[in-house]
Amino acid sequence: MLLAVVWGSAIEPRLTDEVRVSANLPGLPAEWAGTRVAVIADLQLGMWLANTDTVKRIVGRVVEERPAALLIAGDFLYHPTEEAGEPREARAEVDWEDHRILRRQIAEVVSLLQPLARAGIRTIAVLGNHDYAMRVPSALPLSVVADELTQALRAAGTIVLRNQAVPLGNRDDHLPPLRRLFVVGLDAWFPRATDVTAALGQLPEGAARMVLMHNPLAFRQLPAGAAPVALGGHTHGGQIRLPLLPRWSWMSLAKESPVVADGWSEPEFGAPGNRLYVNRGIGFSLVPVRINCRPELTWLTLQPGPPTSSPAGL
Repeated sequence: MLLAVVWGSAIEPRLTDEVRVSANLPGLPAEWAGTRVAVIADLQLGMWLANTDTVKRIVGRVVEERPAALLIAGDFLYHPTEEAGEPREARAEVDWEDHRILRRQIAEVVSLLQPLARAGIRTIAVLGNHDYAMRVPSALPLSVVADELTQALRAAGTIVLRNQAVPLGNRDDHLPPLRRLFVVGLDAWFPRATDVTAALGQLPEGAARMVLMHNPLAFRQLPAGAAPVALGGHTHGGQIRLPLLPRWSWMSLAKESPVVADGWSEPEFGAPGNRLYVNRGIGFSLVPVRINCRPELTWLTLQPGPPTSSPAGL
């Protein structure tokens, strides 16, 4: 038991799985065929024993490999008005301490992502539930935390999408819509900030797209054919898996309804023509342990064709 705890807290979280998958996109412009995109999720900075060194190494790998873009599926922060490991008492009024902790954690996020901006790597992100400080006993409104994080990330060069859509490339704005590839970013699910209609409404008709979200539950709200490739996080892959059964997490065993812990969803998990890939993330939730569930850096290669048909991620 002790060996498992040592392995799960000190060793495995510092190892990274670089998972390489292909994704078929109907209507993918010829210019984008074979393009490689990196995907990460769940940095969870601010948690006690946060996996900061692994975030640095993964950012370094992305800079080294220079993909067309890096997509980040939310939860940059953990509990952004708490000191790591020190929950605070609820208060009736916002005070300077809330903002001090929040801004220090945001500054750490920006610093860790700076190499991407310096290397000119287009970085597109959405927010997760932790980025709204949903559990924290703080008088800060949810929107204050999310807005301050969004503003800081955007100022540092990260494109943060909150029910918005942008072209994946940063030099193809002059091209007609059908020769461009778009990223649709859904805002966080649990604070009820997701607006699928608003996000999809920003797409030119018939445009090729990928949909980026934090919580896989948002995927099930997408209409048929709206998301031939969707990308999410939130689950941490279950964080602890049964030995010798690498795709069996506690989430799979305890589920009361279909879940996608990681990898590609089953075709029936969403509306027809939609497929979801869930990244296992980098950080932790509740306890700083990963067992049989390494942090993941996904390399996604885009190909034209019908929606991806791949094994499920459970």
